[in-house]
Amino acid sequence: MANDKPEKPEDEITDNMVYVRKVFVEDLSEQLQEQAEGLHVLYAVHDASGTRLALVANKKLAFSLARQNDFLPQSVH
Repeated sequence: MANDKPEKPEDEITDNMVYVRKVFVEDLSEQLQEQAEGLHVLYAVHDASGTRLALVANKKLAFSLARQNDFLPQSVH
């Protein structure tokens, strides 16, 4: 039996993939540190080219934000 699902080109899959990683507030610019409001760790969402798309307070929020914007989040350690 043939696979009824159309195959997606590899590029199409990676176009909407984003990466979530832990960021220590002390490693951010002074301006961003001030906006962190006492947090010591944030989570960054990056596209495949490494461009930071967002900084959020926790990992769960980072994954939710990505999915709400039709991205496929992947954790980076």
